[in-house]
Amino acid sequence: MNKQLKTMTLSAMFLALGLVLPFFTGQIPQIGSMLLPMHIPVFLCGLICGWQYGAAVGFIVPLLRSVLFGMPPLFPTALSMAFELMTYGLVVGLLYSISRWQCIRALYRCLLLAMLAGRVVWGVVQAVLLGLSGNALTMQVFMASAFLNAIPGIVVQLILIPVVMVALNRTGLVPFRQAKKAVH
Repeated sequence: MNKQLKTMTLSAMFLALGLVLPFFTGQIPQIGSMLLPMHIPVFLCGLICGWQYGAAVGFIVPLLRSVLFGMPPLFPTALSMAFELMTYGLVVGLLYSISRWQCIRALYRCLLLAMLAGRVVWGVVQAVLLGLSGNALTMQVFMASAFLNAIPGIVVQLILIPVVMVALNRTGLVPFRQAKKAVH
């Protein structure tokens, strides 16, 4: 199969997963905001398909889900999540693709940096959007929303994503890459 067609097909699958996985949190916003089900397919898309596809899927998923199902609410939640998830897909995919080695250590490094970058972007966009509506995003609300309330989801991501990537490596579908040794 053509590599580009395979990548586009996988990206479409990750997009579909991003639309469907939140239904498994029972449509209870408090649980969904803790388990972050839309984030997992975006991270995997960035890692497997590349940063361009990860960024596109990340941007589209929350907006499309908002339009199709009314959750998350479009303003400001889905809009700020679109930039957050776009950042996740872009950063994890870019950092992983330029890593000298693609292994568990590199995977965790890329995941953690992408998580931090995405949360910072979410905070900036959320502050701008709330400012436009005459409200403010305090540091206390940012820290609670971006980190404290998200701890269960972060833990799930830090366990599930590496498990999936190791399984894909073992099957040979998405092998880890090692740096080539220099010949002297």
